[in-house]
Amino acid sequence: MVRREYYDDPTAPKPNSMVVAASAVVTDDEGRILLQRRSDSGLWALPGGGMELSDSLPGAAVREVKEETGLDVEVTGLVGTYTDPRHIIEYSDGEVRRQFNVCFRARVVGGTLAISDESTELRFVSPAEVPDLPMHHTQRLRLQHFQEDRPAPYLG
Repeated sequence: MVRREYYDDPTAPKPNSMVVAASAVVTDDEGRILLQRRSDSGLWALPGGGMELSDSLPGAAVREVKEETGLDVEVTGLVGTYTDPRHIIEYSDGEVRRQFNVCFRARVVGGTLAISDESTELRFVSPAEVPDLPMHHTQRLRLQHFQEDRPAPYLG
């Protein structure tokens, strides 16, 4: 399935679904950030995805990281909430979503790094490498807020 993201684009299709989602900025002991190259867009992104009815929101982040990367993580904090209605995600199956994403901080507690069908590459990158990676600006915003080490979560 192909995914296309729009931001503040008058040509974006109208959303037909609203999805509650969780993502995580997972760091290792060296302060590097775990990123995945998405198979549906080719862009680098934080691991994350839609919340299931059986999930808590932090639980969704833990589950999604495990499914997408093979790593077990522990949520350690909150980066922020991302609910901008100008961000639209279109999938080739006809879904056009508006997403409510809560981004958490997390650390690795186990597991083995493994690529899933949702990614073509996984790696821990230093914060200095992030600007050179192709990624949607909404992912960059989450990483910027994480790196700012704000005293309170971003609410947007």
